[in-house]
Amino acid sequence: MLGFGLSIEPQLWALVFVMIRVGAAFVAAPVFGAVGVPLTVRVALSGAVGVLVLHAHPVTPPASLFGVATVMAVTAEALVGLAIGFVIQIAFAAPLIASELIGGSMGLGFSSSVDPQNGRSSPALGQFFSIMLTLLFLSLDGHLVLVEMIVRSYDALPPGQAWMGAERLKAIAIFGGYAFAAGLLLALPVGFLLLCLNLVVGMISRSAPSLNLFAVGLPMSLAVGIVALAVSFPAMGDYMLVIVRESLQAADRLVLS
Repeated sequence: MLGFGLSIEPQLWALVFVMIRVGAAFVAAPVFGAVGVPLTVRVALSGAVGVLVLHAHPVTPPASLFGVATVMAVTAEALVGLAIGFVIQIAFAAPLIASELIGGSMGLGFSSSVDPQNGRSSPALGQFFSIMLTLLFLSLDGHLVLVEMIVRSYDALPPGQAWMGAERLKAIAIFGGYAFAAGLLLALPVGFLLLCLNLVVGMISRSAPSLNLFAVGLPMSLAVGIVALAVSFPAMGDYMLVIVRESLQAADRLVLS
């Protein structure tokens, strides 16, 4: 009996309670939290991972279904899951920052498409970077590492003691600055070359005021930017691997610290 005379199977209530943390992590994490992933798929994955968690860690949910302690415990579980997924999602903002810097310098700021991760419009170049980062995330088994971290979080943050402390919240806020630093470093090779090109075009426009700057500068920026992207993309791909590893390590420190 779980409050107000309602009865529910203890095993089912324990599974639903565990699915709160798992489902919250999947909602905030990349790949799992994409708009294209149906809700039924997320619920099914949360249930499957929840069964694994119950076999690895005996979780005892609150006895009362509508008690204050139950509401607090459910809130704490959702907060932990959102924090784990959000830390990894922060790193996936770095390609969008890099695309804004590169696309604006190349003259592609007007080019946009629908982002399959969140369903909103974003720069087309950012979509290309995000897809590459997602493929690298999957190639490094990041989705499996995420599931492992969710399961291990029940050792460091067991139910009933799962409130995120000030140290963990501070670590999440500090890691938020990593997205800006990673985006700047990701855009540095192409952005520096385009900056030099803009300086040259500016000097040409000063020396020949009658020259149509838009007719010359925009095609040059676009051509140089495409060539620079083709040349520097192997190095950018290596740095994307670093971004994925840093995000997984940050989530791991959040769980185990």
